[in-house]
Amino acid sequence: MCFVHGAEQVAREQLVVKQAEYGVRVGSEGGRLDIDLVEHLLAALGGLGVQNGVSIIVEGAEVPLLDGGAEELACALLALGAPRGRPLLRVAQAGEVLVGESRFSFEPESTVDLSVSIEFDSPGIGAQNANWNGTVERFMAELAPARTFGFRSQYGQLQALGRARHVDPRAVMVLEQDGSVAAPGAAANHVEFARHKLLDLIGDLYLFGGPPLGKLAARRPGHRANHQAVRQAIEYGLLERLPAL
Repeated sequence: MCFVHGAEQVAREQLVVKQAEYGVRVGSEGGRLDIDLVEHLLAALGGLGVQNGVSIIVEGAEVPLLDGGAEELACALLALGAPRGRPLLRVAQAGEVLVGESRFSFEPESTVDLSVSIEFDSPGIGAQNANWNGTVERFMAELAPARTFGFRSQYGQLQALGRARHVDPRAVMVLEQDGSVAAPGAAANHVEFARHKLLDLIGDLYLFGGPPLGKLAARRPGHRANHQAVRQAIEYGLLERLPAL
């Protein structure tokens, strides 16, 4: 899998994470390729198990947010008949990685088993859990439609930074301080907040060849913590990369 922008072509394993706050921005070492908000596209690839055989041609500075999740992107990949392959990452041994308030627990298994737990003080969110067994069916039914969310103050910061320029407010969950979804966005579905955090985790893992074979439980995950945790887990030997077939 690679990104193509103009004359620049960069394979997934050569991508550099340039930003991991309020979305993920990736690029090349030389800087000629620089693409923002790739997390849902990567999640669609990871959720469908598309490890190779696809080139993403990008026009513009960021991937459109579309439906606020990964459903439209995943449906497009399914329509293309993108090939499915085994994960290129696996949990090699049990252990934990702590990144600030985020905790990541790893346990070897022969199948994909991802779960997240989140906790927010806002009563409209509270504590939620979501899990995924690696199947395309559950990914499409439960995770791909889960919309991105953020508080109104964060949305303003994104706009001030020139990011998320193509966001339809009806496709996201802009939250009031109590966790309620501001109009014109629709109210949150059952555990949609946790499911979107799990969707984001799948996209972050995809940069390393995941989602991995094995059990990974993430408590209070976030893009920056996810990337740091995976890099540390590889360094500590908890995760190992598998050769491409």
